[in-house]
Amino acid sequence: MGDSDGAARHPTMEELDAGLDHFRESPADGGALRMIVRRPEVDAREVIAEGELDGAVGLVGDSWKDRGSTVTPTGGPNLAAQVTIINSRLLALLAQSEERWPLAGDQLVIDIDMSEDNLPAGARLSIGSAVIEISKEPHTGCRKFADRFGQDALRFISTPMGRQMRMRGINTRVVQSGTIRVGDVATKIGA
Repeated sequence: MGDSDGAARHPTMEELDAGLDHFRESPADGGALRMIVRRPEVDAREVIAEGELDGAVGLVGDSWKDRGSTVTPTGGPNLAAQVTIINSRLLALLAQSEERWPLAGDQLVIDIDMSEDNLPAGARLSIGSAVIEISKEPHTGCRKFADRFGQDALRFISTPMGRQMRMRGINTRVVQSGTIRVGDVATKIGA
């Protein structure tokens, strides 16, 4: 799967605003894991039904560990951004079809309130037999995000409200390795 499919219609700001109430109804706890996306190499996506989260490599089979980062002193992978999560309701609004969900580039798509109030840095989520911890490092939109979902989508997620609600998603790290499956429930287990 490439970066963009060119034929996709991007939602307008009015459509995004109209979908905000549904997004705000995301559960505070106990949200379903709706999709697992592995990125074996840059711009490649594999949707899988089951995956392994590992403290050393993130999502097994994903290229996170092979990617450099400008925020680490050595330029190596950023442990605080080992696994990224995006809200399924927001992604449905942005992508307009589930077939386009993998374009977001996030490994996990979960129906859960990702706001700072609900999932502060240090909070943990149990998914399947794995546990992940929310990072304080923000997950932000970029040029690729705008190319895939439109300039209005990038503006929408970048507002002060969009940042507080973490519409672009959250960065996490694996604190307990384990198996995850689509349909598993993400449960808060505290900070």
